[in-house]
Amino acid sequence: MSRKNKFNKGRFNIRYLTKEGFRNVRIHKLMTIASVTVMLSCMMLIGGAYLLYENINSLIDKVGEQNVVMVYILDEATEEQEAVLEQQITATENVRDCEFVSRDESYASVLESMGTSAEVLQGIDSSILPNAFKVTVSDMEQFDTTVSHLSALDNVLNVRVNGELAEKIATIQNAVGVVSITVVLILLIVSLFIIANTVRITMFSRSLEISIMKAVGATNWFIRWPFLVEGIIIGIISAAVSYGLIFALYCAAEKFLANMFSVLGNSIVPFTDCMWTLLIAFMATGIITGALGSCMSLGKYLKEHGKVVTNE
Repeated sequence: MSRKNKFNKGRFNIRYLTKEGFRNVRIHKLMTIASVTVMLSCMMLIGGAYLLYENINSLIDKVGEQNVVMVYILDEATEEQEAVLEQQITATENVRDCEFVSRDESYASVLESMGTSAEVLQGIDSSILPNAFKVTVSDMEQFDTTVSHLSALDNVLNVRVNGELAEKIATIQNAVGVVSITVVLILLIVSLFIIANTVRITMFSRSLEISIMKAVGATNWFIRWPFLVEGIIIGIISAAVSYGLIFALYCAAEKFLANMFSVLGNSIVPFTDCMWTLLIAFMATGIITGALGSCMSLGKYLKEHGKVVTNE
């Protein structure tokens, strides 16, 4: 047989076997629905865990923004030296924002916080307070390193921080990340094995069909391909349905959770901020899980039943 004929034959086989995969999905509706339902449940849990993580992380970041570092300036520093200091602080790694706070602003803030007790400060003006920079850090895990760097800059009187709060925020953030990743990995593993067993049940129900294919000389690859296509299709369907459901549920939950988050001084993360990450994650999870589940279950089935041949 010529190389061209072999190529055309191989292309025909791939096209034929792919069509068989689509046909299997349509014919075996009950097993398709069972597989989609299993993967749908797992993906919904994964999507819910991810959205919960994003909202908790957003809330923690909001709290972290309130844990600012106050860098007080020496009274002897000139305006030019203050400008240089601001540039140095802004250029510091891990500094998100740097805002100048004059002594007059600080004094007015003190009076406001004291309320009616502000009378005790009569006769005292703002000159007793230094100018300062209000600095917001990006990563709370690098908080101590950033504070040490800021303290060592020229014309810095002192640095006021709340290290305990910074440490707690970093600990909570790490814990939330570890728990979320663990939950997602567990659900992925559960999803993989459940879909593998579901597809395996499908193969048992179609054992006669597989036996006939082997009897007429079909190779293992010829048998695997339709099941592989079937698994991928099931994964794509599950991903699409999961994405639509998680979108609808999240939009509905936004109305109920908006008030609670506003009390905590934050707003719920918009779905549009996570939509592409979720879509890609769902599609990748569905395709990979469906394909691996089919390959694992078929390989085990063929091996257990002595159907493996050497002509691959």
